[in-house]
Amino acid sequence: MTAVSPVVKPVSLLRLAPGSVVTIEDVSWEEFESILQELGQKRSLRVAYSNSTLEIMVPLPEHEKPQDLISDIVKILLKKIGKRYEPFGSTTFKRENSAGVEPDACFYIENYQRMIGKRRLEPDDPPPDLAIETDVTSKTTLDAYEAIAVPQLWIYNGKKLSIYLLTDGHYTQSDYSPTFPNIPLTQIITATIERAWQVGTVQALEEFAEDIDKIYD
Repeated sequence: MTAVSPVVKPVSLLRLAPGSVVTIEDVSWEEFESILQELGQKRSLRVAYSNSTLEIMVPLPEHEKPQDLISDIVKILLKKIGKRYEPFGSTTFKRENSAGVEPDACFYIENYQRMIGKRRLEPDDPPPDLAIETDVTSKTTLDAYEAIAVPQLWIYNGKKLSIYLLTDGHYTQSDYSPTFPNIPLTQIITATIERAWQVGTVQALEEFAEDIDKIYD
């Protein structure tokens, strides 16, 4: 019988269509770190790693609009309640030998002062206070966020926003965010995204800001 040798190609040679997800099992932490280095920083795809499983995802173009909108909404809300912040985009967050994940967007709020001027993360840096993801259905991604201990995770699936709060090391779904209490974010953000498709991003955000003024004033 002829022996069959496995074909080994660099992950960077993968050509994935938008919306694609590739799952690779039995990936060691060292292999994950090597793959991150191979892929580099300037790329459109996202990765998530947990329980020795690596997922490589390519976002759909239509996910960019909700992602940007939700980030802008968070900034409007934080300004309204007088909280400062540091945005960290799609930085790769890791828990050594355990998990890694790259949010679509994220914010340091309670720990913002500690992160001012940071050009790269250090092992002892805290996780972001709030992470935003669009169209995540992967258990690997959720497990990674739990392992890294991100207190709040907002997921928009193209139809609605879900808010997950970390409690005793696990996520529970909530209708409200403790950062913005008494604001029905799941309803108002979903409506703002739908409005943006109809009238444009600028007008939708202006209308959102007006609605928030009425709530707080």
